[in-house]
Amino acid sequence: MRKIVHVDMDAFYASVEQRDDPGLRGKPVVVAWRRARSVVCAASYEARRFGVRSAMPALRAERLCPQAVFVPPDFPRYRAASKRVREILLRHTDLVEPLSLDEAFLDVTENKLSLPTATAVAAAIREQIRDELQLTASAGIAPNKFLAKIASDWRKPDGQFVIRPHQVEAFLAPLPVERISGVGKVTAARLHALEIQTVGDLRALEMKLLEQHFGRYGRRLFELARGIDERAVMPDQPTQSVSAEDTFEQDLPLEALEPAIRRLAEKTWNGARKTSRIGRTVVLKLKTSDFRIITRSLTPLSPPDSSQALADIAVALRERVSLGAATRYRLAGVGLSHFEEPPLAAAQPSLFALTPD
Repeated sequence: MRKIVHVDMDAFYASVEQRDDPGLRGKPVVVAWRRARSVVCAASYEARRFGVRSAMPALRAERLCPQAVFVPPDFPRYRAASKRVREILLRHTDLVEPLSLDEAFLDVTENKLSLPTATAVAAAIREQIRDELQLTASAGIAPNKFLAKIASDWRKPDGQFVIRPHQVEAFLAPLPVERISGVGKVTAARLHALEIQTVGDLRALEMKLLEQHFGRYGRRLFELARGIDERAVMPDQPTQSVSAEDTFEQDLPLEALEPAIRRLAEKTWNGARKTSRIGRTVVLKLKTSDFRIITRSLTPLSPPDSSQALADIAVALRERVSLGAATRYRLAGVGLSHFEEPPLAAAQPSLFALTPD
């Protein structure tokens, strides 16, 4: 049986700002550009008490907490702090799977320092982060990734929680179905329509019925309701997608989006060049003025081989958006997905290539 730890930094971006500027400590800090269309990147726990949350429009955050201190994000500094956190994690195991700058899974079934339990490993990691980086982290310890991620939220901030194998069924049963990974508003509403409110309710349904209503995800729901998650911790996972998006200062009609789409395509292309793999599918993401999200994608016979080729496809995908000329858009994004290894012939030169005499 695996021993999995999920480490989650507490209000990471805001905590880095408070650490580096003593004048911000104890104050409601909101990491966001103070612009009409910006969104909150992070909020300190002092700001969260007023209802401020990540991904919230900055204007709403300001209304909820007029005394908030707004700090523009400094991602190079956050990446540097994240790198140091990862160095600490790697002292304990090579099986570290970063999920983002501020969280990661670890498989500590065997750990490098021969600590007696996964609980001891998590405590040591949190202590090292606190002593060396002056930041705090929370941790969840469980037999699998699904449970460990839930557990890390249980004693936030600056705490840890253990779900032991014999506790899984009793722990999960009273939880609302929204706590299951992948269950968003739409899936939750469909489950509620079936009179399913808790994980315990979900556990009572047969797999066949869940598959009838939710397709392949039905099997996943059946397993997670029983605390089953066989996914291994995967260090250094290959790139699956790269994207860039931007919120406009004012809502724009569809025909006015081309300059923004081309600019975002260039950002995406530059990001994709950091991997040796090739992205085959081009994705255009749009968000309307009433916050409706639309995506259109295309997998061409030959993957885009330049920033311009990527931009041309993304711009052309607008033709598959049919919401009417009156619709205005507040955000656009361009992505590349379905990455794969380059063909062998392209990856290495032929052994029989001609060379000068």
